[in-house]
Amino acid sequence: MTAIVALLAPGAASAAAPVEGSAGIGDHLFPSLGNGGYEVDHYALGLRYGGPALEQVDGTAVISGRTRHALSRFDLDFAGDAVRSVSVNGRRAAWRVNAEEIVITPARPLAAHHRLWVGVVYRSGPLGMNTAGPRAAVAGAWFLAPGGSVAAAQPNLAHRIFPANDHPSDKARYDFALDVPTGVTAVANGRLTDRRSHAGRTVWRYSQHRPMASELVQVAVGDLTVIHRRGPHGLPIRDVLPRTKVAAATPGLARTGAQIAWMESRVGPYPFEVYGVLAADAEFPFALETQTLSLFPVSYLAAPADQREPTLVHELAHQWFGDSVAPRRWSDVWLNEGHATWYELLYGQSQGWRILDQTMRTIFAGSDGLRAENGPVARPNSGALDDLFSDNVYSGGALVLYALRQKVGAHVFQRIERAWVRENAGGSAGTTEFIALASRVSGRKLGPFLHAWLYGKVTPAMPGHPEWRKSRSGFAAGARIEPHPLLRR
Repeated sequence: MTAIVALLAPGAASAAAPVEGSAGIGDHLFPSLGNGGYEVDHYALGLRYGGPALEQVDGTAVISGRTRHALSRFDLDFAGDAVRSVSVNGRRAAWRVNAEEIVITPARPLAAHHRLWVGVVYRSGPLGMNTAGPRAAVAGAWFLAPGGSVAAAQPNLAHRIFPANDHPSDKARYDFALDVPTGVTAVANGRLTDRRSHAGRTVWRYSQHRPMASELVQVAVGDLTVIHRRGPHGLPIRDVLPRTKVAAATPGLARTGAQIAWMESRVGPYPFEVYGVLAADAEFPFALETQTLSLFPVSYLAAPADQREPTLVHELAHQWFGDSVAPRRWSDVWLNEGHATWYELLYGQSQGWRILDQTMRTIFAGSDGLRAENGPVARPNSGALDDLFSDNVYSGGALVLYALRQKVGAHVFQRIERAWVRENAGGSAGTTEFIALASRVSGRKLGPFLHAWLYGKVTPAMPGHPEWRKSRSGFAAGARIEPHPLLRR
């Protein structure tokens, strides 16, 4: 896993003596997100669902990792309903809740570079879709669908579901034990390893052996049907659909195997052990790349192919860009969304639904307006959703990749893409690393070129297209690609 930059609380006197781990990991867009002083390598999460209403869920979390420094105190991110108990290395620990943090004081100070086990017994639960209006799923992290619930934790709400070091720079492996009434289906990231029933209840166990960022966790329960198929090289494909919508939703997923093969031909082997789509029986304005099990509203699978398939490819592309290689800081999210948009657009061109050059020219025309509204591509104005997931991160990020391809040529560009996902697989990497890798693979000093495209207040001239002009009216001229039924994530 990727090492975390160790952060100490202000005033810490010496690295040799026990210190207080910081309440944030150092992400300027989310100052309180993540925690300093340790890193996590595994979560074992147990969730017990009471019944069909599912208002609250009892949970246990066993979090294992390693200290970076000798610690007298450390934090976990948590914004659930209640904490029942906390233990550290098998001993009861003192704790208090401070805003969205559990502040933990172990019975004995923790030595530096030693194993760490934290056990938390807690209660949390999904929110109703009407709790916060039409974007309740975004605001709630864990929301109700008929007869069950699904998770949507991006970017900073996994700790609404379970205690965590909730930042993509600290990826970990996961095991899930989902205890539900018999007859209810439970799914999570990764592969099903066991299912046992007793006394009217069933425990479903899943393992995600490849490192995963907390914001990509998916836990779904309800009246669901699981459909198994095979993709390229025998890859298991697992789709999860509402039982009452199987007939209507299944045709929309018929091309998943071909889409995986299309992506593999461009960037290399699919990075995980299983893939599929979770179609939730609820309406929400986005799709989400939860690792190995992308989330969509079920109604979207009935959209016309020229709308549905590019967005399915967008979330599939995230399995390489954003999931296997997570952002080091949230300002690096263009590496997720710019790449996913790039392959979405390429796929649309391969199917005859759009012309890439024309689309990029349209985005270029309004790109200065996008930068003025939301900040440069790799420096969003804020962590607010409208800035962090703005058109400038999606379309503007894809425009940067198009400019890079124009600069180095299509063959070298593809080598850069393959090297990026191969060399950083399972870890977290940022914009600085991308610039360095692109320069090394291409044999050219691309730092000034990419820095201008990623951090400049205005968009540079497009290589190979001196005739391209920006609109005087900027954003109003229409930098967005054609309207889309989903705010893609």
